[in-house]
Amino acid sequence: MNEHAGPPSAHGEQDDHRSRRMWRALEPVHAVTYFAPESQAACEALGTKGYWMSYFALRAAPLGAAPPELVAALFYNFHPGLVARAVPAVWELADPERFLAVRLDAVDAALHRLLGEEMLASADMAEAAGIARDAALAAPTAGRALAAANAALDWPDAPHLVLWQAQTVLREHRGDGHVAALLTARLDPVEALVLFAADNAMDVDWLRKRRGWSESEWADATSRLADRGLLDADGLTTAGRALRAEVEAHTDALAEPPLTAIGPAAADRLVELAAPLVTAIVAADGFLPANPMGLRPLVPTR
Repeated sequence: MNEHAGPPSAHGEQDDHRSRRMWRALEPVHAVTYFAPESQAACEALGTKGYWMSYFALRAAPLGAAPPELVAALFYNFHPGLVARAVPAVWELADPERFLAVRLDAVDAALHRLLGEEMLASADMAEAAGIARDAALAAPTAGRALAAANAALDWPDAPHLVLWQAQTVLREHRGDGHVAALLTARLDPVEALVLFAADNAMDVDWLRKRRGWSESEWADATSRLADRGLLDADGLTTAGRALRAEVEAHTDALAEPPLTAIGPAAADRLVELAAPLVTAIVAADGFLPANPMGLRPLVPTR
């Protein structure tokens, strides 16, 4: 997704919308794409330098050899200059099809290491993959470019990779919807980050640097939000909290169709099946607890 559709701070975990609960249950399976060392090593073997070059190559590869303007537009909250330092240079190292192959191989290796052969070959894994695939196939892609690009890819054969690809489609489907919610709220990329940081008590400098924005750009966005009555010297105003809650509620609602398609029983079963997988991923340090998404997995983290 756009990487910061986190849980509204005003809501308890027990109040999670069903689509948010599913994201929290499954996203760590996808996140190994960017957090596992296998991905970084595979990209560096192709000539990438640093984390962001590999991140943009792996996430943007389904779009084809996309220009930086398109990648920045769809990823939304990254500074265009940060994107431009990686794209299109990555496509000169290898074409997108090569990065797609590297991505799948790296995820395969990472999940083998994190989960082990017994869990990968289990009936529960096969069942989870089947449910998740049904949900991904039901995800509407009109107006959702990242979801559509990933949905167009061939499905792998191994159940653990089917589960990973299904969650890749579902999380980009959710992220595309989140961008729509931000646009509806009239929040530009850096403004969205400023409000998100304030709502979730995040380290402002850390988040700002992770997304490539300068101190002056962040300050200007803060000033614009204050002019709208969304921020004051103490942080979020009542109006700011309401807008943040509205954005997240809109995001949840737009992410609901795939779960409606499979029905509540299958959705609940998928959350149940994902728990031991994500527990194993977290226990083996396959997930970054302090992440710019503000994601709290359903299972305990250290």
